[in-house]
Amino acid sequence: MKVAVLTVRASSGEVGGAERLFDSLVQAFNELGHQAEEVTLPTSEATYHDILSNYLYFYDLCLSSYDVVVSTKAPTWMVNHPRHVCYLVHTIRAFYDMFESTFPSPSPTLLEQQKLLHALDTKALSRPACRAVFSIGHEVTHRLERWNGRSAKVLHPPLWSNPFQTGSFEPYLFLPGRLHAWKRTDLVIRAVLASKSGLVLKLAGTGEAEESLRALAGGDSRIQFLGRISEEQLVAEYRDALAVPFTPKSEDYGYVTLEAFASGKPVITCTDSGEAALIVNACGGGWVVEPTPTALAAALDDIARSPADAKLAGRRGFDWVTGMSWKAVASELLAAAT
Repeated sequence: MKVAVLTVRASSGEVGGAERLFDSLVQAFNELGHQAEEVTLPTSEATYHDILSNYLYFYDLCLSSYDVVVSTKAPTWMVNHPRHVCYLVHTIRAFYDMFESTFPSPSPTLLEQQKLLHALDTKALSRPACRAVFSIGHEVTHRLERWNGRSAKVLHPPLWSNPFQTGSFEPYLFLPGRLHAWKRTDLVIRAVLASKSGLVLKLAGTGEAEESLRALAGGDSRIQFLGRISEEQLVAEYRDALAVPFTPKSEDYGYVTLEAFASGKPVITCTDSGEAALIVNACGGGWVVEPTPTALAAALDDIARSPADAKLAGRRGFDWVTGMSWKAVASELLAAAT
């Protein structure tokens, strides 16, 4: 069959977990013997006009040459196709769970804009427009149920590739990823500064919050900003870290968790960190604490005192992540479409 995987990518060309998911899904369909390709729109969500333009683009898109269409991120599900299924990465979160924090005092116009996007999403993700909806995690499913009244079976996406290695447990923490406020890297920095363990925190990546995070670190030698690093260094830093602190707010999924587990490392996350917390709790692959510097610092001190516990939790996470399969995900999506 000919399969279209519908995506949106940042016009800046930035590559993150979602973009790797898209590539992996296309590859999985091809490995099953189908002819799959990505149909994408490089775009921006900087303004509401941009967002509506994206919705119209996918609504007008002609996909009659494809046997099956799989949508992913908003607003790819606006398409018209008789064999359309959705593998939901996320809606436009600024108009959903992050609306109040993004717009503390919304105008009547903003509230109407939010209402319209919710209505468009709900209709497009309902039958007959969409045969079935799957999601990347329970956090995304719960959000869809709350805001759109739709259910979605969870299909956790595996790693796109697994170059990761297990190694030693050196006295440092490693956290890669975009330096963005929603990732709450500031919480990790505050915890390290409050910790008595002396653990070093290595941060890999760049982003709009970098300047404020550097100011928060105040030049403390325990906080190291590595900037952009190579794939080889990423693997090496994971391999030898003691643990990976990953404390985002209401995370959709979080490939950092999977990468840490594939490296045999435990994850320290928070009770409100969404799917990361659910996964860590389910497999015993780390620690889930309250989202405060004090609670996180106490967990860091415990881990530093007992690296054997870190090794055991890391092994549990490793067993969980190595049991996942992209072909199984692609097969279930195709079965629902046909």
